[in-house]
Amino acid sequence: MTSTLFTYNKAKVIQALRYHFITRKEIKLMLIIVNVFSILSAVLFFAKQISALAFLVSALLWFAMMIAFWFVLPLLIYRRSATFKDSFRATVDDDGFEIDNVRGQRRWEWRAFSSFMESPHFFHLYFDSRSFFIIPKDAFEGDSVHEARRCIKNNIKQ
Repeated sequence: MTSTLFTYNKAKVIQALRYHFITRKEIKLMLIIVNVFSILSAVLFFAKQISALAFLVSALLWFAMMIAFWFVLPLLIYRRSATFKDSFRATVDDDGFEIDNVRGQRRWEWRAFSSFMESPHFFHLYFDSRSFFIIPKDAFEGDSVHEARRCIKNNIKQ
C-alpha cells in the first residue's frame, strides 16, 4: 500500500492536460488533417496556384488550433476545476485507488478505470476517454513511486 499527501503544481497540471489532449485520437486526427492542409496550401501558394489570402487563412487556422490545444483548453480546465487547488491524500494498493481530504473521501476499485497513461509528472487514471484523475508522481517519496507504478500497471489492463 502506498499512501501520500499531495497538492497540484499549476505548471505541471497544465502540461499533464496537454498530454491528455494530444493523446486523444480525435485530436491527433484533427492535427494531422490541419497540418496536411497547411502544408498543401503552402506548396500551392509557392507554386502560385492559390492566392496569398488562402495561404494566410490556412496558416491562421493552424495557429488558432495550436493555441487552443496548447494554451487555452488546459488553462480553461485548470481554472474551472477546484480539484487542482485542493490538497489530497491518495492511497494506491492492490484493491484500488482512494483519495481523501477535509471534505470527504472516495474509493474506486481498479475495474472502475478503463485505462491509464503515464506522463513525465503524473499517472493519469482514466474512467473513460474524457474523465480521468491525475496523481502527481512527485507526491510519492523514494521508491514508493515504483510501487505505485507497479500497482497501477498490474491492475489496470490496457
